[in-house]
Amino acid sequence: MKLTGTAIPLGAIKTKKSVGCGEFLDLIPFADFCKKAGLKIIQLLPVNDTGTESSPYSALSAFALHPLYASLEKLTEDDKILAKIKKLQKKYKDFERFPYKELRQEKLALLREIYLSKKEEAKSSKEIDTWLSQNPWAKEYAVFMHLKDVNNEASYKQWKCHKNVTAKKIEELWNDPKTVDEHFFYVWLQYNLDKQFSEAAEYVRSLGIMLKGDIPIMMNEDSADAWANKNFFNDDLRAGSPVDGENPTGQNWGFPTYNWKNLKKADYSWWKNRLISASKYYDMYRIDHVLGFFRIWAIPYGECTAVLGHTEPFQPITKEELEELGFDKERIRWLSKPHVETRTIEEVNNFDYLGTHGLLHKIMDRIGDEELWLFKDSIKTDQDIWDCDIESYYVKEKLTQKWRDRMLIEVEGGYYPIWTYTKTTAWASLNNAEKALFSELLAKKNEKMDKLWEKQARTVLGELTKSTKMIACAEDLGANIECLPKVLGDLDIRSLCVVRWKRDWEKPAQPFVDFEDYPEKSVATTSVHDSSTLRLWWSTEKEAEAFFEAFPPEDKSIEVGKYNPETAKYLLQKVATSNSMYVINPIQDFLGLAEKYYAEDMEKERVNVPGSVNAFIWTYSLPVNVEDLLKDKELISAIKEIAKRK
Repeated sequence: MKLTGTAIPLGAIKTKKSVGCGEFLDLIPFADFCKKAGLKIIQLLPVNDTGTESSPYSALSAFALHPLYASLEKLTEDDKILAKIKKLQKKYKDFERFPYKELRQEKLALLREIYLSKKEEAKSSKEIDTWLSQNPWAKEYAVFMHLKDVNNEASYKQWKCHKNVTAKKIEELWNDPKTVDEHFFYVWLQYNLDKQFSEAAEYVRSLGIMLKGDIPIMMNEDSADAWANKNFFNDDLRAGSPVDGENPTGQNWGFPTYNWKNLKKADYSWWKNRLISASKYYDMYRIDHVLGFFRIWAIPYGECTAVLGHTEPFQPITKEELEELGFDKERIRWLSKPHVETRTIEEVNNFDYLGTHGLLHKIMDRIGDEELWLFKDSIKTDQDIWDCDIESYYVKEKLTQKWRDRMLIEVEGGYYPIWTYTKTTAWASLNNAEKALFSELLAKKNEKMDKLWEKQARTVLGELTKSTKMIACAEDLGANIECLPKVLGDLDIRSLCVVRWKRDWEKPAQPFVDFEDYPEKSVATTSVHDSSTLRLWWSTEKEAEAFFEAFPPEDKSIEVGKYNPETAKYLLQKVATSNSMYVINPIQDFLGLAEKYYAEDMEKERVNVPGSVNAFIWTYSLPVNVEDLLKDKELISAIKEIAKRK
């Protein structure tokens, strides 16, 4: 059955009862709107507690729900507290985007006040005791959060005590009579958040609408899970993505990679429990960065960029294999260790020859009498260069550039080629025969690695997807692994088709794929949370013209660069014709059907701008209350017409 739905961050939902942002119970009236509009799926961003970070992909816990989404009025009958809630509702009623950090602090303060007013009742509750026994993660989370409070929200790695804990130690801390009230606050809070979310999810289902969640692949290094289950994470590696056209130094996300060997020994219980917990609310789920289950881009801890990362798992090139290609010890050193010429640094140091020598001696060793230098063994990452005793920014910048200028990365067991090895000084020094031999060796390694990646994905994803009845959907954007479509198909995981990027990239002019050729087992969408909206894309981005030419509209008034409800209708209807089983468009793109909801600044309709860290991102809010959307017959009718897919 072909179904249409909408994607919306929970915090973006705005009702007359909301306190600053969308809350779990706000899903109830929003589901009423979706029902009227013929939308059968509601897709949310992750709703886990992220602490002081607004990004929903930077969770403090894989299980704990975000206190920001608590419906405060449902938790108290105290007139004084209710008055404070009303005051807070009024304060944030007209905010264009909600102020995340400020709102979080104010809601947490009220939640503590509510808890204190009924603390004894909560501590003696058999319901909460039963809930706690069914959710053992809550103890870890509660102890962790209290310790973060004590340490002024600092990362656990900066704590003076309890950086490293055992399950036994966590239990001891939990039972400490001095802190039991603080610990129980977090349990009481999570119990009520679970109760509210479950109520909303049940109502959504009762309307015949499916709720789709989002499961981030990675965990924040400063999370209860990474703190309490260190053996499941590689603390010496950070996840990210390699160099590409838009990211010349790649992306370093700062999240620890998984230790899949240890997770396998534990029967993937942590991951399975994540999904089982999510299945209480969701009928479908998005597997964030599904490529990471095949192979993850792993970056040594301490590196600021992702240039010196490698795929994990990976089969290293051995020293013996390099020697067979004709590379002796000195050549291997040349390929794997950056060699810096004096003049390279001298050029950014005011051509001061002696001064440059003095600077280089601090972090490098000279090779004999040559004007050539190697980094000292004490320099492990580019961060060490930035931290060294050299005043000149330009010198440090040049040194970090040279630090990355190597063809191979030396590791235990051999070497990895860097992603951009063909652009290095070392590669340029090879003759054509040497380049051909190395490329042949690497091709053989890649064949073996493809099999490794496929095996890992089939094992892990196979175990995880069968742990619940939820429909699994992959975020497989940018994936270029040959086996990926086959694995997703075999495991009944839906792929993702973002219309603007659904093109045949191998053909000349890179034409758009016809909508009828979209895979049936896929989710089609106009936009994603990291992209521009449909309106912004059509108005400002070059690819829109190619789309216009590929799928010319019948309405001749529609023009590239000119966005109005007619344009929105044309684009949304085109997507609705796709062969995809599901079409799930962001709510902003559906609101494009009514000009009165257009923001004056189109950029303000975005959810996130990748690479940005500011108060703007992740704080999108609907331009209108859901109560008013329910009264908008014209918009409802327009969406309903599009939702009637053939």
